[in-house]
Amino acid sequence: MQQKPRVVIVGAGFGGLTLARTLRKDPLDVVLIDRNNYHTFQPLLYQVATAGLEPEEIAHAVRGVFQGHRNLHFRMATVTGVDFPARQVRTASGTLIPYDFLVLAPGAATNYFGVDGAEAHSFPLKGLHEAVILRAHIIRQFERADRNPALIDQEGLLNVVVTGGGPTGVEMAGALLELFQMVLRKDYPDLPIDRARVILIEMADQVLAPFDDALSRYACRTLTRRGAEVWLGRQVVRVTATAVHLSDGTVIPTRTLIWAAGVKAPPLADALGLEQARGGRVVVEPDLSVPGHPEVFILGDMAASRDEHGRLHPQLAPVAIQGARHVAEQIRRRLRGEATQPFRYTDKGTMATIGRNAAVAEIHKPVSFKTTGFLAWLMWLGLHLIMLIGFRNRLQVLVNWTWNYFTYDRSARLILDGRPPDDEEPPLTLEPESTPGVADHGA
Repeated sequence: MQQKPRVVIVGAGFGGLTLARTLRKDPLDVVLIDRNNYHTFQPLLYQVATAGLEPEEIAHAVRGVFQGHRNLHFRMATVTGVDFPARQVRTASGTLIPYDFLVLAPGAATNYFGVDGAEAHSFPLKGLHEAVILRAHIIRQFERADRNPALIDQEGLLNVVVTGGGPTGVEMAGALLELFQMVLRKDYPDLPIDRARVILIEMADQVLAPFDDALSRYACRTLTRRGAEVWLGRQVVRVTATAVHLSDGTVIPTRTLIWAAGVKAPPLADALGLEQARGGRVVVEPDLSVPGHPEVFILGDMAASRDEHGRLHPQLAPVAIQGARHVAEQIRRRLRGEATQPFRYTDKGTMATIGRNAAVAEIHKPVSFKTTGFLAWLMWLGLHLIMLIGFRNRLQVLVNWTWNYFTYDRSARLILDGRPPDDEEPPLTLEPESTPGVADHGA
């Protein structure tokens, strides 16, 4: 029997999973590789971090998605490089996986912009493990404060700083406010919860910069009215274990800095030896193939794909999903001996939620309109339920959201980081604070 052409896909995120599912009925041997055996619905990671959802409710086993499709195969491995002349993918174990077509969609990594101490002392939010660690850390600070309230002022124990005023930062700040005011206030009745601060730092002069100005102002007003401190036009220039230093000389005592300031290409991009653009993204042809290697495609956050005006596409899930469908068609065209076509991204709109009954929505397709408040919030809820993988996940999330909404409670307030209670650990020696230095780039 003639062997089917093999398509190897690296990454089980939005792009990789969409591509594999799109090719499930084609006469191809499709191999999907990821370091995790599950797909994560990243837009809801912040809800896991703020105890609104459990990790398994926003994740789905990759093999479960592929059940019943004999031409789809999954391998759990970490891809470390590609031998382009030999057409082989190399994994961390040294295994070589051959391909006829290769699609790289490994997602993105956190961009710390060279800020001193940021990587060591902040909490990123790119995966389930990071979300669970952050949730445990936040609740630990309240446990420590409940045991010794003097630490609230001495160490800024209940200060949470969120850097980056994009959708992730805004959604995280709004969710933290609800967690503190509606849930932890009841859990810790002896604590002065009103002294818990949520500080959102944004270097631009507005939050949600890609949105319409009116929507941006609504988001800022809503966050402020609900209790957040929104600091615009400032940059994080230095981070220590006990404080965040800003470009204007302000020092915020805190043990919790959530880094939502930006993304860059993952380490795999540097290992390929290919031309790279801003943020380490790999330069691609208009059809998303790699220059000089027409059998290799890159899509999603790692691809430096551009629109008709030469601007880089945003690193968003819709770009990866549309790119995956485009690449599937180009592989089919290549197999038929036809010329490929350029990728055209259709921006259907953007949404962001600020919390209960409050969101912003800017829709471009199929009709153009902008809205805020309760309607935008319902639209945001509906879209994210539809995009979740698996009926069980959708049902669980819907039940949890309904419970949270009517009871003003959250059931996932669990510390699952495996660490012993703080009073069983050696005391922490606070490092002295010195004059902040200004880094080349801020957050």
